[in-house]
Amino acid sequence: MAKRMREKKEARLENKDMRPHATASFVRMSPSKVARVLDVIRGKKYKDALAILELAPYSSAEEVKEVMNSAASNAEHNLGMNRDDLYVAECYANGGAMLKRMMPRAKGRGVRILKRTTHITVVLDTVK
Repeated sequence: MAKRMREKKEARLENKDMRPHATASFVRMSPSKVARVLDVIRGKKYKDALAILELAPYSSAEEVKEVMNSAASNAEHNLGMNRDDLYVAECYANGGAMLKRMMPRAKGRGVRILKRTTHITVVLDTVK
């Protein structure tokens, strides 16, 4: 049942992604609305992406900015990186659990309303 546990653990640690990242789970927003903002900042330097998020007219920009600041703080505190050397290597929004609600309609019927949630992930890396 538990064959080669130490070897498997070492292999997992070797293949682990050591780039700084941050995740916000169950954000009460549609993944498509968040992805619209993430597409703009993907590949940009950290300072440029932060400036874009400050001026973006979308409500999801505030949530993405918090996650990006958290990833930059993780880079500074945990890995000793400088914020000026960081850029947005990866960023994506995955769908989370949906809150299912009902809205009453005519003749005693009901229509389901899906209130979507999102998991926002931002991965930073240093400029080579």
